[in-house]
Amino acid sequence: MTGDYPTGINSQESDSTVSDHQPPDANLSEQSTVGEENGVAAVEEVVDRDLITQLTQQNQSLKAQLEERSSQYMRIAADFENYRRRVSKEKEDTETQVKRNTIMELLPVVDNFERARAHLKPQDDGEMTIHKSYQGVYKQLVDSLKKMGVSPMRPEGQEFDPNLHEAVMREQTSEHPEGTVLEELVRGYFLGDRVLRHAMVKVAAAIEDTSTEEKGQSDQD
Repeated sequence: MTGDYPTGINSQESDSTVSDHQPPDANLSEQSTVGEENGVAAVEEVVDRDLITQLTQQNQSLKAQLEERSSQYMRIAADFENYRRRVSKEKEDTETQVKRNTIMELLPVVDNFERARAHLKPQDDGEMTIHKSYQGVYKQLVDSLKKMGVSPMRPEGQEFDPNLHEAVMREQTSEHPEGTVLEELVRGYFLGDRVLRHAMVKVAAAIEDTSTEEKGQSDQD
């Protein structure tokens, strides 16, 4: 038994030595594994950074392209709207000019009807029948002009306005202020809010002081 005791002690010491001191290859393996994990993590971090940078640049590029396309669309839309307005305005102006020219051709006919009504005085039933007949035509013509937006001027008693009136006569008077329209000789008309034809009018003028002129002539004599 005495001979077996040391053997047991040696066995325990041997086990203790084995457990306390692992082989060098095991430590190297663990260090290698940790290094590989750190390396992979570092590579993944670099890849993530590059991917984020690339995606950010792509996003900025797409955003710039979107802004450019939006600006182009806005310019095209504005150009088209201007074109539409210009075409609409030109069409409106053309229609107005055609209407204006047509009405201007009809106004002398209206003038003749009005002169006839002012000068002709029916004397019997036959003349009255004729008078009523052409006055009916005159009324129909005037109603048609009204539907097209034509309206007559009423300048009597108003101040002379060169934008509306054409002065063809002047009459000295003390009953009205100078520049007052005394009579409409040829009727003027509006087409909507624009002047279709200026009214030819007679305008009041101030009475000249003849006493001063006569006195000046007598002094010269």
